[in-house]
Amino acid sequence: MSTGLTEGEREILLRLAREAIASAVRKEKLPPLDLQSLPPTLRENGASFVTLTLQDDLRGCIGALEAYQPLAEDVREHAIAAALDDPRFPPVSKSELDRIRIEVSRLTAPQELEYTSGEDLLKKLRPHVDGVILKYGPRRATFLPQVWEKIPDPAEFLYQLCYKMGARPSLWQDTKLQVFLYQVEEFHELN
Repeated sequence: MSTGLTEGEREILLRLAREAIASAVRKEKLPPLDLQSLPPTLRENGASFVTLTLQDDLRGCIGALEAYQPLAEDVREHAIAAALDDPRFPPVSKSELDRIRIEVSRLTAPQELEYTSGEDLLKKLRPHVDGVILKYGPRRATFLPQVWEKIPDPAEFLYQLCYKMGARPSLWQDTKLQVFLYQVEEFHELN
């Protein structure tokens, strides 16, 4: 992700996400995406997370940590998954469609963080800047940088991330985990 998206590109992605969610919730066939009609940046491979909120409460959030398909297609796919497949929530209903707020996060490629101890890890984290991925064997979990707003304390952030990964919350303090950092370009609907 060398440059930020233009306002027009952001609007296109939000529109594509909204259309994909509406089609999926209404059980309508999603029309194929005409990539050639889109700006080049949206045709390039990109990784995204789509977060849905309802009255400022999380209603769904799903995405990819690594780019494997055109950004526009990635946003459509994860918008549908956030609406219908987030295991923490029931599928979005037709009655919720007009009240759902969509946020898109475009991710940079994750970079592995070298650190020597739990204390060193705490010092190297950049709250409100970095998204964090913890990996331990086959387990993996991430928090987007926006999660720092709800969990501003770095130690608590790591405790909660270990818990999300299905590990004991203090694992990061005494076990060498693989840690990856990434940043996001986040934008959302204005309504």
